Amino acid sequence: MGNLMDGKIVFWLVFLPITWLNCSLVAAQSVVPTDSGKPKKPDGRFLRWDKNKDNRLTRDELPSAIRGNFDRVDTDQSGWISLDEHFKFLNRTPGGSAGSLASIKKFKNLAYVNQGHERHRLDLYLPQSQVSSTKLPLIIWVHGGGWKNGSKDGFAHLNPLLERGLAVASINYRLSHHATFPAQIHDCKAAVRFLRKNAQRFGLNPEKFGVWGSSAGGHLVSLLGTSGEVSELEGDLGTVGVSSRVQAVCDWFGPTDFLKMNEQAGATGKINHDAPGSPESLLVGAPIQDEPKKTRKLNPIEYVTADDPTFLIMHGDQDRLVPFQQSQMLNDALKAVGVSTTLVLVQGAGHGLKSQRDRDQAIDFFTNQFQKPNKKKK
Repeated sequence: MGNLMDGKIVFWLVFLPITWLNCSLVAAQSVVPTDSGKPKKPDGRFLRWDKNKDNRLTRDELPSAIRGNFDRVDTDQSGWISLDEHFKFLNRTPGGSAGSLASIKKFKNLAYVNQGHERHRLDLYLPQSQVSSTKLPLIIWVHGGGWKNGSKDGFAHLNPLLERGLAVASINYRLSHHATFPAQIHDCKAAVRFLRKNAQRFGLNPEKFGVWGSSAGGHLVSLLGTSGEVSELEGDLGTVGVSSRVQAVCDWFGPTDFLKMNEQAGATGKINHDAPGSPESLLVGAPIQDEPKKTRKLNPIEYVTADDPTFLIMHGDQDRLVPFQQSQMLNDALKAVGVSTTLVLVQGAGHGLKSQRDRDQAIDFFTNQFQKPNKKKK
């Protein structure tokens, strides 16, 4: 279930700026002027990409894997990237904007379970500009990776969320080779409870927690949204006696009914989800079709009720790993009981949403959701 956004660094200007700073390959070249009038030397990456040596980068000169981010770098929309624009991104934090490094308050590797597993850790980021009396909505990122890979590190959309005045947490959870289900959802709920318990300490609004995840992470955030305080999935790790409910869910192409994945994928599917070594079977601890009762307990769709939070579900209509029908089913189930939900099928997209438009739609969803007054508890 892994995708390029889950810990595998491919997005230029999202993760690479830090790499560029740490391992710059500055070459001894003539000094060239930048747009600001201050001379700078091109670094090694700029020189390698600048095929015609005109001290500017066109879209075609960039490696194909990062061309999708060209417009984000070309801030003056000139159709080429100047040295000045290039170096501004070298001062960005991952996913952020120029100068944002100093504007983020970071809490790294917080243990959300005392003396727990090494994976019971999260990172918390707060916008430094927050007014002390303002309680921040929180977006919790849950990474993908087929429940067997992935990490909280390198969340691609960190700074765009911070720039909207949202706090961000990125969590680790136990992988399938550490423990089978329900360990993963127990961990996610423990992280939510920890953050809500410590909301006052960090200046968070405990009634405005959103969750966002992709692929395997999309599955887990959907489960957070639909399972509420289902005791079997709650667990007793870490902080107890605090709600693990969330108020908004953005599910990017996560599985919702494991036993139907092969049927929906058909001949075009990339893997056999029913096989003993599939990510789903490894998560269950047995071939999923051999353990249908146990497997159904993993399905977010099994727990849908009318008091579930608002959902935004996004899925590529050419996804050959997780069939898009998985998202359609969850959306239909939520609508059937009156839950506010939106399904976006991204035309031509496979397993992974890479465009800035897709990212912005998710961020707009959280921003709009949390600009509303707090809902009264039932």
